[in-house]
Amino acid sequence: MSLVVTGSVGIDTIETPDGQRREEVLGGSCAYFAAAASFYGPVRIVGVAGEDFPPKHAETLKRFGIDTRGLERREGGKTFRWSGKYLENMDHRETTAISLNVLGEAPAPVPKEYEDSAFVFLANGPTAIQRQFLREFPHRKLVVADTMDLWINTTRDELLALLKEIDGLVLNYDEAELLTGMKNTVAAAQHLLTLGPKFVVVKKGEHGCVFAHEDGIGALPAYPAERVVDPTGAGDSFAGGMMGWLAANNAATGTKSGISFHQLKRALAHGTVIASFTIEAFSLERLSKLTRGEVDERYRHYAEMLHLKDEE
Repeated sequence: MSLVVTGSVGIDTIETPDGQRREEVLGGSCAYFAAAASFYGPVRIVGVAGEDFPPKHAETLKRFGIDTRGLERREGGKTFRWSGKYLENMDHRETTAISLNVLGEAPAPVPKEYEDSAFVFLANGPTAIQRQFLREFPHRKLVVADTMDLWINTTRDELLALLKEIDGLVLNYDEAELLTGMKNTVAAAQHLLTLGPKFVVVKKGEHGCVFAHEDGIGALPAYPAERVVDPTGAGDSFAGGMMGWLAANNAATGTKSGISFHQLKRALAHGTVIASFTIEAFSLERLSKLTRGEVDERYRHYAEMLHLKDEE
């Protein structure tokens, strides 16, 4: 089934505690999400870059088989740029520089060919634009959104309105606490269910995720990684693997909440596996060399570790 993601395409500069630094690498929520989702099936992106967007970055996206007709290269504009430095534990980082550039302007138009998209992921971005994009996909069957502290603090009322229009919400534990006022992650996830979404996924970094569904609460650990090089984009890759699996399995039918508890659990397991590859190198370097066979092998190992049965 058709899957589309809307969000940022950017250029990153990253520093890690061991002294490594990478400049001008491909980044942005669209890039990480779409690359991860591409291992499960076709994926489309809607985003905007400036005329300074390097051709090599555009080629990287195309090598994943991503449909980039919705990626606008805006004449006279500059691409969104982010620079960050990771702290010793690699689970926290400092933003050292950020320039919204075209990301702060009007969003990219949605190609008419994308209107039949059934699975829609609204990657992190201004809430008003996320709601605007929803109207562009009249045949949507499953809509999941991401958000962040900036929008929670500055557009809370509009975000609460968005929650009534979507099927799923993905956010991290700090954001869940900020949005609900609840320190307990399980309580926060359950409360968010009452605000509109049919399921909520709370990311907890190296500790995995907690998810709430009408049929119960669940949790999955992170895949046990031996080495973490760059965690940038792990959350977006996680969402890409999740949505890629759901779209590939047409998992938005047959239940009151669109997908079953066990379908969500399996999708999150696939997202966890894809994210575990992303963190092994900078930017999309590891995913660019990844094979579907490697994904399947690591998923089998992870499923055995969790006693996760395919028939569930």
